[in-house]
Amino acid sequence: MASTYSFDIVSDFDRQELVNALDQAQREIQSRYDLKDTKTTVELGDKSIIINTDSEFTLDAVNCLIQTKAVKRNLSLKIFDYGKVETASGNRVRQEITLRKGISQELAKQITKLIRDEFKKVQGSIQGDAVRVTAKSKDDLQAVIQRLKQEDYPAALQFTNYR
Repeated sequence: MASTYSFDIVSDFDRQELVNALDQAQREIQSRYDLKDTKTTVELGDKSIIINTDSEFTLDAVNCLIQTKAVKRNLSLKIFDYGKVETASGNRVRQEITLRKGISQELAKQITKLIRDEFKKVQGSIQGDAVRVTAKSKDDLQAVIQRLKQEDYPAALQFTNYR
């Protein structure tokens, strides 16, 4: 048995689930009494969500609503990177929420260092915005997955291509 096993550590989200969550939030904004007449808009771009509403109070309510809908659709809240609240025309407020996708170089170095320090028979290598983990034993890979789930990283980690 000279074969090696591997898996990838990635940070990604299901875009269709995000679209569905934002659609549900938009419907609830239009029907909720406290948000109905605020002319709130939620726009999904390629890498961000832009919320435009009439006050910071309603902005907080909309953010809470989006988070609730995202959690119900099994999306991690770590994919949202909230920008600062800006004033827009007509006494309105605007906020841009950047969507996090991929593992940053610093986080990838941190993960490979943890793997190198704690697991002697496992190798971790950075491949773009993912980390490839290889070992001769599937049990070692399972131990790495369990150890990484214990850590609280700023990105939502998924373990894919397990072979």
